[in-house]
Amino acid sequence: MCRNIRTLHNFEPHATSAEVEAAALQYVRKISGSTKPSKANEEAFAEAVHEIAHITQHLLDSLVSHGPAKNRDEEAAKAKARAAVRFGTA
Repeated sequence: MCRNIRTLHNFEPHATSAEVEAAALQYVRKISGSTKPSKANEEAFAEAVHEIAHITQHLLDSLVSHGPAKNRDEEAAKAKARAAVRFGTA
């Protein structure tokens, strides 16, 4: 589950609210041990995702970087190349 959480800091363009929400959802899924909560836990699950997304956005807005911003397309290409080497599809 958590492998789907991507680094969101120091990218240009900045992380979107959808990316922050997706990371929060993956985090709550991992912590709760459930990909889909029961009806009894649905509200608590949704509230946790909302609160974690909010605090994550606050964190990203507060962080300072001294290095140049990374390009999402370039980083995705590097990751794809690493995967190809790792899994022998190169």
